[in-house]
Amino acid sequence: MDFRYDIIVVGGGHAGCEAARISAIMGARTLLITMDMTKLAQMSCNPAMGGIAKGQIVREIDALGGMSGIVTDRSMIQFRMLNRSKGPAMWSPRAQCDRQKFTIEWRKILEQTNNLHIWQEQAVGILIDGLKVIGVETSFGNKFFADAVILTNGTFLNGIMHVGFRKVKGGRSGDQESIGLSEQLEKLGFSVERMKTGTSARVDGRTIDFSLMGEQKGDDEGKGFSFMSDYSFIKEERSCFITHTNSEVHKELEKGLKFSPLFQGVIKGRGPRYCPSVEDKIVTFKDKKSHQLFIEPEGIDTIEYYINGFASSLPLEVQLKALRKVKGLENVEIFRPGYAIEYDFFQPTQLKVSLETKRIENLFFAGQINGTTGYEEAAAQGLMAGINSVLKTRKMDPFVLGREESYIGVLIDDLVTKGVDEPYRMFTSRAEYRILLRQDNADERLTRKAFEFGTVGKDRLQRLEEKEELVKEIIDFLKRKSVEPGLVNNFLESVNTAGISQKLKAIGIASRPQVEIKAFLKLIGGDEVLSVVRSARYSEIAESAEIGIKYKGYIVREKIIADKIKRLTKLRIPEDIKYDELVSISTEGRQKLERIRPANIGQAGRISGVSPSDINILLMYLGR
Repeated sequence: MDFRYDIIVVGGGHAGCEAARISAIMGARTLLITMDMTKLAQMSCNPAMGGIAKGQIVREIDALGGMSGIVTDRSMIQFRMLNRSKGPAMWSPRAQCDRQKFTIEWRKILEQTNNLHIWQEQAVGILIDGLKVIGVETSFGNKFFADAVILTNGTFLNGIMHVGFRKVKGGRSGDQESIGLSEQLEKLGFSVERMKTGTSARVDGRTIDFSLMGEQKGDDEGKGFSFMSDYSFIKEERSCFITHTNSEVHKELEKGLKFSPLFQGVIKGRGPRYCPSVEDKIVTFKDKKSHQLFIEPEGIDTIEYYINGFASSLPLEVQLKALRKVKGLENVEIFRPGYAIEYDFFQPTQLKVSLETKRIENLFFAGQINGTTGYEEAAAQGLMAGINSVLKTRKMDPFVLGREESYIGVLIDDLVTKGVDEPYRMFTSRAEYRILLRQDNADERLTRKAFEFGTVGKDRLQRLEEKEELVKEIIDFLKRKSVEPGLVNNFLESVNTAGISQKLKAIGIASRPQVEIKAFLKLIGGDEVLSVVRSARYSEIAESAEIGIKYKGYIVREKIIADKIKRLTKLRIPEDIKYDELVSISTEGRQKLERIRPANIGQAGRISGVSPSDINILLMYLGR
């Protein structure tokens, strides 16, 4: 074998799979090193993709040429668009997936990708020449050489799993931990810290009384994640079910707190604020009498269910007793208990915006190794690290997305600028320009950029152009078309909006919030004149047109604000700047600027501890 590659990716999780495939697609000879080829992109926690803000990230990954959206569509067993009752900036797609099929589909894709090779073994160290990475060493002493290395080790670095006071070394239930890399990187000067996350028990569906629970079905429309799909084809849809904890459940959990590794100081790592364990919830929210639980199917051909909302590291007997106090779970049997896992991560402020480390050249980090949580955040980082590792080896400028361009841009900027003090999770509230960063327009924002780098082909570009042309066709038709009161007033009355007294342009009526555009087009003859109506993508196109019409004022206003801020972002700061010489900047400001070394003024202004007056002095120094 030829053990020399352009790019080596360590870790076969969501970040690693996206990184390895995209670098290979860009023409780089790529090696993916994973401990288990049967668990590529394993859904270690709940079997779902997307959700609030995370769904936007998956659509952005898809628009950039990543595969998370396509794999989700191929393996989904339920699809829902969350937050439909709110404005389109908040709409977030979410899919329940078949866990096994998700992994199988990812393996098919990787095995069929040219330039991509897979090696099953544990990586124990990186090979260094001076301050530059040149390869990876594995547990059997094999040495693989490359121009760039991407570490995507997830929760495996010195991972320890907790069930009560029992501790087992491992990166995931049934998988060994990864040792060697953390110790080596710490000796090289990297700051290594610990984090904690957890997962819920998996239970036997035959022992669940679903009749006592609320059924949660998917959307009738059956839309998918990928912009390359007209609709997802869910052959066998599965429902989720909703139940709740109660005071009896809480009493059982409280009895077990004395055996909790979380509350007895055994676990040192910081856990996720927005996805706490069930024992954490009953302590933090003492006055709350119940907490919602989602009973989620693991797949089509299995009776295994995941209990979303019941993550726990309590002893097995405590978990089982508490679960059996939940309505519908009185006779439940457990396949495997929930557990907490502690693992090493590296403060992401040690990274450039390209996700290359500042300390070692051509070494990139992506995923939970950077302190994030969630498949979607990991996959996004993997995709960007994969693209940027190839660009770096070709001596090209990095591909950096701004906060006004994507949630991925918000994610990476937050990580490298602010760092993390708990597992980072994306929310719509983290983005300043939510109306611009909708799930429906990710392709309009990002696909042309991806085409420039060769991560998407002409078929995607043509599909985007077709969509934009059809959206324009709807809007142009509504601008031309005039409607009489007699034609539309009954319809307007039926949707609780005022009728018209004279002939008006249809675009004005279509802009009303109560008017659903597909029904309106059918009423005024759009079915007869619009080619878009006969397109398989009609629902997608009509929705984009409707958002563009109804929210035009908000979109224009937010673009103006974003453009002003973007001008600051373009003011780059020299890499060799000596902050200690800028004595007019506050001491804290100089220290923070020196540690993070922001790439531009916009990033500098978002650093905690750097004041507006510090930024003004920096602008004066740069001649602005």
